[in-house]
Amino acid sequence: MLKKRKTEVYALGQHISMSAHKARRVIDQIRGRSYDETLTILELMPYQACYPILKLVYSAAANAISNRGSNKTNLIISKAEVNEGTTVKKLKPRARARGRISLIKRPTCNISIVVKDISLNEYRDIDTITWLKKRRWKKKYTNMIYQDIDSSEGVWDKK
Repeated sequence: MLKKRKTEVYALGQHISMSAHKARRVIDQIRGRSYDETLTILELMPYQACYPILKLVYSAAANAISNRGSNKTNLIISKAEVNEGTTVKKLKPRARARGRISLIKRPTCNISIVVKDISLNEYRDIDTITWLKKRRWKKKYTNMIYQDIDSSEGVWDKK
């Protein structure tokens, strides 16, 4: 019997005051990288979205260390996604508009970062090796037919 171990820990940031498009530009750079590499990338990128994402990466790593007892060197960013949040609507009086106002829309986004410990195996059991030995894999052979390129039969002529 195989037992699946939980190796993933996440951090979630909601209602962060920036557009989802600007946050995705940064998130795409760190997805799948190690924890140390992610910190250096986020500290050196010139975008304003890096700071809240850096705080979330720190938080996810702190959750992994305190809850699972992981080591920082074994952590990788397994999933990172950005979703659009609610739009904050503000009213601003316009200049010389005879009492009228204009609507200002401030977009927000929700960012979730999942950190995985690669040192822990997902499956642990005494009988894992025997289960793998019982499994019989059939070799499938495929016949491949090679056609001679120089022969006139396989070459198409443009007319």
